[in-house]
Amino acid sequence: MENYIVSARKYRPNDFKSVVGQQSITVTLKNSIKTQQLAHAYLFCGPRGVGKTTCARIFAKTINCENPTSEFEACNKCESCKAFDDNRSYNIHELDAASNNSVEDIRNLIEQVRIPPQIGTHSVYIIDEVHMLSSQAFNAFLKTLEEPPSYAIFVLATTEKHKIIPTILSRCQIFDFNRIKVEDSVRYLSYVAEQEGIDADKDALNIIAQKADGAMRDALSFFDQIVSFSGKKITYESTIENLNVLDYTYYFKITDFIYENNISESLLIFNEILNNGFDGHHFIYGLASHFRDLMVCKDIATVELLEVGVTIKEKYIIQSQKTGLGFLLKALEISNKTDLDYRGSKNKRLQIELALMQMCTLTKQINIEQRKTDNSELKQKNKIEKTNIVEEKKEEYQKMRQKPDAPAKQNISIKKSGISLKTEIKKEKSEKEENTIVVEGTIALKQDNLQLAWAKFTQKLVEKPRLFNALKDKELTILDNNTAELIVSNKSLAQTLDKLKLRILSLLRQELNNKDFELIIKIEDVKKKKTEHLYTDRDKYKYLVEKNPYIEKMKNEFDLDY
Repeated sequence: MENYIVSARKYRPNDFKSVVGQQSITVTLKNSIKTQQLAHAYLFCGPRGVGKTTCARIFAKTINCENPTSEFEACNKCESCKAFDDNRSYNIHELDAASNNSVEDIRNLIEQVRIPPQIGTHSVYIIDEVHMLSSQAFNAFLKTLEEPPSYAIFVLATTEKHKIIPTILSRCQIFDFNRIKVEDSVRYLSYVAEQEGIDADKDALNIIAQKADGAMRDALSFFDQIVSFSGKKITYESTIENLNVLDYTYYFKITDFIYENNISESLLIFNEILNNGFDGHHFIYGLASHFRDLMVCKDIATVELLEVGVTIKEKYIIQSQKTGLGFLLKALEISNKTDLDYRGSKNKRLQIELALMQMCTLTKQINIEQRKTDNSELKQKNKIEKTNIVEEKKEEYQKMRQKPDAPAKQNISIKKSGISLKTEIKKEKSEKEENTIVVEGTIALKQDNLQLAWAKFTQKLVEKPRLFNALKDKELTILDNNTAELIVSNKSLAQTLDKLKLRILSLLRQELNNKDFELIIKIEDVKKKKTEHLYTDRDKYKYLVEKNPYIEKMKNEFDLDY
């Protein structure tokens, strides 16, 4: 029986050009070999499975190659390259710092560094997981790392750069390895599938790449797992089933139901997801990512940020055109908050169901807010148009007055944009009255008329005793010809009046014959009121004496103090 080799080892790169997703680093290393500008210490840091140790081995192999190619890759034919491929090279030494992290292990390494290479030009020491070395081991290593023999090169690899002491960092050239992009992983997985004679769906490979989260080694391990499950044909369905990945279809369905305010169907889909064995936290995290991807698809320039297959990308673009940007922002905010609160919640299922119900009401709230905004803009537009018309008529009248045969009375009827405005202009005998324009419907406010109109309004509130009693004795204050002020005792009453304001203004404008009338509602300053009614003990005593003179007599007889 032939020995089986996992894909992560079988397809491990053996030259720089086959390294996936780290082009800037491989180019830099090849250029340093080309110019013979080799540092004595390198630090390769980055997430797991992105090629740190692999690049260290290729680098060690290439600098000892006897006949490098024109692109400064290892020839794989010389004795040094063959020895490396057969794992019998004496020029390359690897140390696992996770299990060899003591001072004694570093001392043995230092003793070994003193021996020059017998074949090749350099001895390369690769120390993996270097952050696991003890503080004493780091200190013992410092001097050798700073001034090694000319033939010695150290390559340190770590996933946790922040744990390396600064004195080590300052002695190394640092290379930060990136997570491998989804498209790069898919491309390499397609190559592996082709080499193995496996028919793999691109969407399935995309799921594998996303599940690997930027680690090529993990992606190849998942690939082997799916091959063992489904054989020579890898489908999207078999991949999500085997890797326990939540299907995109669920997110597309539940988003449609949420946007249609369908609470029942949204909760049923969530229940189905739970019954299929998925975790609620995983679902809400995925839903937040789904909303983010829909927002990305809103703009053609940002569609490229979507890391999914072609078929699924088309579905995202179609759904993003249906959903509004305001809805997506609010839904993303709710799902993100639920994700943060999930761990601390005792009833985790209810936490997510409540979030889904809140999302289902978003479109109604957005429509109400939009109508309010539209009405406000329309009112403002009408007010501006009305003002412009009045100003135009004033100018027209002034021009008419300058003519010798101007009529004594001119009736002007105007209709513009659905607004009717009748202005009667009269020419009187006196110079003062001659320059006065009276516009019907804008009579200046008078206190008596104002209070009478207010009383008529409050009478309509008899069915609401609390509101009626709170407002019936209120007195309005005139601020100018078209504005009055009402001071109320508390915030709750002010909010109630704000809701009734359109109704109040409609009635008062009609009663006062003033279409420009405005009412300002303010809350009474409690602190000021308290200060105004603060009485001293002497004030209280005088008041009591005025009511009963015998109090003064009693005070004097018994020698009392007020």
